Amino acid sequence: MKNDKKLHVVIAGGGTAGWMTAASLSRMMNHHVRVTLVESDDIGTIGVGEATIPTMQTFHHLLQIDEQEYLKETQGTFKLGIQFENWGKPGDKYIHSFGETGKDSWAGEFQHFWRRGLDEGVDAPFGDYSPELQAALAGKFAITNKPRLGFAYHIDATLYAKYLRKLSEEKGATRLEGKICNVNIDPGNGHIQSLALESGELVEGDLFIDCTGFNGLLIEKALHTGYQDWTNLFLCDRAVAVQTQAVADPIPYTRAIAHKYGWQWRIPLQHRVGNGLVYSSKYMSEDEARELLLDNIEGERINEPRVIKFKPGRRLKVWNKNCVAIGLASGFIEPLESTSIHLISSSIIRLMRMLPLTGIKEVDVDEFNRQAIEELESVRDFVALHYKVTQRDDSEFWQYCKNMKVPESLRSRVAMYSDSARLYWGADELFTVNSWNQVMLGQGIMPETYHPIADIMSSEDLKEYLEKYRSSLQDFITKLPSHKDFIAQYCSAS
Repeated sequence: MKNDKKLHVVIAGGGTAGWMTAASLSRMMNHHVRVTLVESDDIGTIGVGEATIPTMQTFHHLLQIDEQEYLKETQGTFKLGIQFENWGKPGDKYIHSFGETGKDSWAGEFQHFWRRGLDEGVDAPFGDYSPELQAALAGKFAITNKPRLGFAYHIDATLYAKYLRKLSEEKGATRLEGKICNVNIDPGNGHIQSLALESGELVEGDLFIDCTGFNGLLIEKALHTGYQDWTNLFLCDRAVAVQTQAVADPIPYTRAIAHKYGWQWRIPLQHRVGNGLVYSSKYMSEDEARELLLDNIEGERINEPRVIKFKPGRRLKVWNKNCVAIGLASGFIEPLESTSIHLISSSIIRLMRMLPLTGIKEVDVDEFNRQAIEELESVRDFVALHYKVTQRDDSEFWQYCKNMKVPESLRSRVAMYSDSARLYWGADELFTVNSWNQVMLGQGIMPETYHPIADIMSSEDLKEYLEKYRSSLQDFITKLPSHKDFIAQYCSAS
């Protein structure tokens, strides 16, 4: 080890990924690690990863981040799920909400009882049994315990990085301003020795973290790790983003609105709205995308639209030699389902569990890569579900998606659910049975039958149970404050 015997971790790139990594290592591993982050004010960050999922609460708990302070600093709002519009077919609308829907039994999840209820004449939608979904529709929110609402956040990603920088530097992390002009490689073992800055400074380290985004300056350009292309599953390879002034109270959910060649997001913060159009450059030009986006926004523009290019897929290795790629440098699927910040946090936690304090060992590298790739591929399947299971055929884009070949892991899951509403959830999978249920139903799959465990109740008992559940849920929703009022008293940025 160098200098003070601590592992010297050098992070290349700031933004959300870089400062999440710096904050985590400096706040949780500062007795063992010395952190240096290299970034340049002249290099912009993506800065549009503004929607999150509930796992962010766990990450912040580990870092002992004060929720109210963080939301004020990032102009944040609460998110109960995502409303998908025009995905199953034009005019359709459904919400993929967080939390749990209904109540499961030991042998079968709630969807089996709900599905039997349909046969018995109880025709209430599946979402009528979800507290988060009903609160989202009502524009309400509170932090509750019985039932506990599952929630995430909408945040300003640029402000979030600034907030994390402050926390990192308080714990001793060092920021170096400068552009990286060369990555020096040890000719003996192929490891990264140092980063050469334009100023002439050399930044040596033991472990290098690549947070340079799609550029992959260390993991790819220096180490030539290789990339697995997923464009056969995800046609969208561009996004054009713009911010607008808020013209209405913020809703407690993200909107994902499908169009002929992709989809559009709307993410409400306290004082503005993040907007973006995700599209396939094969079917739509940059000018056409920009025009479509600007024709479908509300409020005055705050900035000029900018185009972000990406290639869906993943690195063949996320950890290669003495370099770990975190964030967009490790791979990217697309913005749908707001997984980017989660994948950053899970990579950081995985790294801290396997931090090479006594030297890099292949057994740790191999296990890290196995877990990282497994996680990316499970997310890949869930996001691909939205495109594959559709009735849309109004463009070449959707015709391709509807007929494309998908991984066997996804094909079998859809077949099993279509047959008898059965779903499985691996111990390390991000998306739960509830998530798969809501998207499959929302996209138009109706299971032919259900697990026989649902027959354990008499018809009368089942109907009474379902009715009481919906009634008690509505009583709960009625008592919640509006999303706007809760933000005003809990975390107003103004």
